Amino acid sequence: MMSSVLPLSLLFRRTTPWTCRACLRRQTTSSQRPNFATKIGSKAPPQPKRRRRILLASAGGVVAASAVAFSDDAKHAVTAVQRTGRVVSTLAVCINDYRVTLKHEHDNADDYDALLRACHKRCAERTLVTLEKNGSIFIKLGQHLSSLNYLLPNEWCDTFIPLQDKCPVSSFESIEEMVLKDTGHPLSEYFSEFERTPIGAASLAQVHRAIVRNSGQRVAVKVQHPALDEWAHLDLVLTRFTFATLKRFFPEYDLTWLAEELEVSLPQELDFHREGQNAIRARNYFKNIRETPLVIPEVLWAKRRILVMEYVSGHRPDDLEYLDSHNIDRDEVSAALARIFNEMIFGTNAPLHCDPHGGNIAIRHNPSRPGKGNFDVILYDHGLYRDIPMSLRRAYAKLWLAVLDADEPRMRKYAYEVAGIGEEHFPLFASAITGRDYSVVKQNVTMPRSKKEKDTISEALGDGMLAQLVQLLGQVPRVILLILKTNDLTRSLDENLHTRQGPARTFLILARYASRTVYEEQKEALAGSLFWPPNLAAFLRAWSTHVRVELKLGFYEHWLGLRALFGMDPMA
Repeated sequence: MMSSVLPLSLLFRRTTPWTCRACLRRQTTSSQRPNFATKIGSKAPPQPKRRRRILLASAGGVVAASAVAFSDDAKHAVTAVQRTGRVVSTLAVCINDYRVTLKHEHDNADDYDALLRACHKRCAERTLVTLEKNGSIFIKLGQHLSSLNYLLPNEWCDTFIPLQDKCPVSSFESIEEMVLKDTGHPLSEYFSEFERTPIGAASLAQVHRAIVRNSGQRVAVKVQHPALDEWAHLDLVLTRFTFATLKRFFPEYDLTWLAEELEVSLPQELDFHREGQNAIRARNYFKNIRETPLVIPEVLWAKRRILVMEYVSGHRPDDLEYLDSHNIDRDEVSAALARIFNEMIFGTNAPLHCDPHGGNIAIRHNPSRPGKGNFDVILYDHGLYRDIPMSLRRAYAKLWLAVLDADEPRMRKYAYEVAGIGEEHFPLFASAITGRDYSVVKQNVTMPRSKKEKDTISEALGDGMLAQLVQLLGQVPRVILLILKTNDLTRSLDENLHTRQGPARTFLILARYASRTVYEEQKEALAGSLFWPPNLAAFLRAWSTHVRVELKLGFYEHWLGLRALFGMDPMA
């Protein structure tokens, strides 16, 4: 076992030069050195015993200085071995546990299910301990895995939920040291006040309130955990090794695509200068889109590990007490979130925020906001963005219009264009993008989700469809995975709001953006004058289809408004 661990620890040793402190001692010239033979009052050179003591003391000083100089590298190597050992040993124990459990003879299906669930729980708890002890990006990995309830057994997802609230907090002294190292100036030169205790901490960074020295502006300073630089490379290698090993023993559960996506996304998330550019781009894009009450804090300046931005605060979108106490309509919050993220998915040249969970979104009461809502939606953490090719946006829009029309032939056609999905995997893909059972997708995806449907999905995943889903997600383009992730997170936000309207309105909002995308493509395809009869006919067909969707949504929202005005249940 150790033979596989030691090379990794050597590979990721820090490259800090080894400096012997004995070599830094002050040098003296021969004229400055005392001449014992000629010095007044000196009768003879030192005795041999004294000389040996001097030499031994000097040698001891060199050894001591060398030990101090080498100690950091030694500590790093030992810690690397420990981190690697935890991952390798936990992986080996879990693989063996699953292999024994899967080979266990059982009298009936209930006994087997109970044994398997117990194995899931044991392995998840072992893995949780390793993730917590290693920290760093392992915390982020665990947080991501806890949200994959459509892909992982409940025992794994539920066990990892505590990681959402177990983010590390770096010491103020380490933050001071990092800022000085990265900028060449102490914190006090930038800020007249800097709160030592962070107002929030995540797996990769923490945020402090501060006041800019020159302007007096109140700002939020996002600083990366200093220890990440030391371990990020090793942790990515260990993650890749883990999923590759799992694939070797359980080839039907190939999750290597998760490690591949992490290797692409993590370096981007660790570059705060890039995050600042993403935030500026998104802020400029939404500046003139008035129907979305989006607020993105202004970026003042950014370095790779430091981001200074305007301080804008709010409450989590699932803080229902705050929403209700300020008369903020939950349904309008849900609609606003649907508009924001559908604009990102379908808008021309729109940037896509790929991590819209509850911790990255805040709601702020704003009675002066024009329109229906009396609130702002604040969007944080712009580290993970993607650009969707225009051809993919348009094919994805057509796929969703086919889904909303329950047009199965068109659904199959555009599923192949979007993600290369063949006939065999289409029902599973349709369920994955909608979060609904395929029988519902074929009828009416906007209907409320029933308990029977939830049970059907759970049973299907337990009957071997999970392995098919894992393989399917490993084949689709990476940008589609991120779009699916965004869809899943926004659906989760909607469910946590406990809206009165169910999924109908959010699906109609999606239809509006998809219809607009297709309409713009059809107009672009027209060549020549609109007065040419074929062009006029094509334009009228495209326009009428788009207007039909707009009218349908407008009528539905007007009807909801009237029912709310008279105190009637919108879903009755």
